[in-house]
Amino acid sequence: MPKKLRVGVLFGGRSGEHEVSLVSAASVIQGLDPEKYEVVPIGITKEGRWVLPRGLADSTRKLLNSKLTHTDLRRALQNGTAVVLPAEPSSSSSLVPLRRSNQSASPGGTGVSPVNSSLQLDVVFPVLHGTFGEDGTVQGLLELANIPYVGAGVLGSAVGMDKEVQKRLFLQARLPVPDFLCVRRHEWEANRNAVLREIRRRLRLPLFVKPANLGSSVGISKAKKPADLPPALDLAAEYDRKILVERAIQGREIEVSVLGNEKPAASLPGEVIPANEFYDYAAKYLQDDTRLIVPARLTRAQVKRCQQLAVAACRAIECEGMARVDFLLERRSGKFYLNEVNTIPGFTAISMYPKLWEASGIPYRELLDRLIQLALARHREKERTRFSVELPSQRGGVLREPDSETKK
Repeated sequence: MPKKLRVGVLFGGRSGEHEVSLVSAASVIQGLDPEKYEVVPIGITKEGRWVLPRGLADSTRKLLNSKLTHTDLRRALQNGTAVVLPAEPSSSSSLVPLRRSNQSASPGGTGVSPVNSSLQLDVVFPVLHGTFGEDGTVQGLLELANIPYVGAGVLGSAVGMDKEVQKRLFLQARLPVPDFLCVRRHEWEANRNAVLREIRRRLRLPLFVKPANLGSSVGISKAKKPADLPPALDLAAEYDRKILVERAIQGREIEVSVLGNEKPAASLPGEVIPANEFYDYAAKYLQDDTRLIVPARLTRAQVKRCQQLAVAACRAIECEGMARVDFLLERRSGKFYLNEVNTIPGFTAISMYPKLWEASGIPYRELLDRLIQLALARHREKERTRFSVELPSQRGGVLREPDSETKK
């Protein structure tokens, strides 16, 4: 019988989307095939501590043999054993548990010491939404530790998180985006009137105002009249130092799932008909009257167009593994506008990403398998790359000191 892959499912995190991550992770853990994988739930608290459920084997078995909920994962975060992932490439690729030191920590120390036993991981499945998880930070740590992981790499994750940079790359690739501008928090706090004048000069109401580096519609507002702009900017500024202001497209919300590394494929499109005026946080996660139409009612030409745009958008930001690409289909012109690429889309029971692939012929469990295989394939490809240069002195030659002009 083949050896099971040990999959670390990373959830929680220091983000306004912490709770959403718990719901997504519960679905992923429950969906992974127990015949193929040994699942290791790894939580990150809101303060940034990494923890494993106490009595890992017993807790994990209990979780997987029952209907796992986000409440179970929240409890695991509260009662977990602290662990650390060393940023050091090694064959062990291990989580190292920590224990609190009995003695008081020395000045500048952490007060924790490593436990001898460690836990080796074959691959990590980050189910983190928002900052400090979806933005390239965790991906960078996993790269340093040389552990394969599901989803986009450091660059794709960072750009996918920053909506302003993302849109600038879309424009460079000649992909359609709504008119927008970016406001820095310090600019808004220093001269509110000047910022409002610039917005009115460059954009026409109605407008969407959102944090540039957050998802799940956290901190987003729709400004229909001038008086709506100051509170909308204030709200977005609570969540990020960059605020995106963009023209509101009157039309339909269309989403496409993308899967793959070098040759990404696009799913059938779906349509979101939100319970509220737009697809805000409450409509996504708290209300059950938002409608998801899968597949969306589009012409063949429209389906082909948004699939092409979805793949092009992922390539424009160097996204690999998975992504959900969101569009706005303007009613007046019939034109598709790219809204954003989500590099770690929701994996809840009602999330569009797995629903679209299921409608396209890939059921949930098989989708998780493919994502893990894509992670391993990308890691193997990376291992082919040389990361050092053999110097002449290492071949028995003499390495000449550069002269002063060369140093300059």
